[in-house]
Amino acid sequence: MSSPRPTRADAATAGIGLVVTMVVFAAAGYGLGSLVDLAVPLGLFGLFAGVFVGLALVHARFRRI
Repeated sequence: MSSPRPTRADAATAGIGLVVTMVVFAAAGYGLGSLVDLAVPLGLFGLFAGVFVGLALVHARFRRI
């Protein structure tokens, strides 16, 4: 049996999941960085780490589409 075609809701869910992951990781990096006076560098590191983790999560969730 073939899988159903992807819908716009699937694309929106993937995009929102990626953005939310980026924001959460950036906020966590900024928060941890503010404890050691490296808020901006760790915030940026968290942002880029969030991109890779978000892409991995989106790939894992929508792999079968």
